[in-house]
Amino acid sequence: MELEILERNDNPLLEREEINFRIRHPKDASPRRKQVREQLASALNAKASMVVIDNMDADFGRPETVGYAKHYKNQTAMQSIEAPHVLKRNGLYAGKAKADAGDSGGKKEAGEKQEAGGEE
Repeated sequence: MELEILERNDNPLLEREEINFRIRHPKDASPRRKQVREQLASALNAKASMVVIDNMDADFGRPETVGYAKHYKNQTAMQSIEAPHVLKRNGLYAGKAKADAGDSGGKKEAGEKQEAGGEE
């Protein structure tokens, strides 16, 4: 897997660096986000926990993936700016844990819809 940084833009207002990259993987499958984050972090001399992969796109049949990532200067900026689902994809979400489903005894709240395929 060969990483090539195509473009780097510093964004001081959001306390981050924005990176466009290309990965060539001629004999491998498309790389996982975790692998790409670690490789980007080593190329940027940064911690992998401060790199967020926003998107990666691999064309069918081509051993090449292009993507967009952000390297944050601090954890606070990253947590306040990035959407929770993006942090979850990257394994960086530090939000509140969901309440146990057993708390409601399995009963639905008033006005809550039943799942499709269930009895009405």
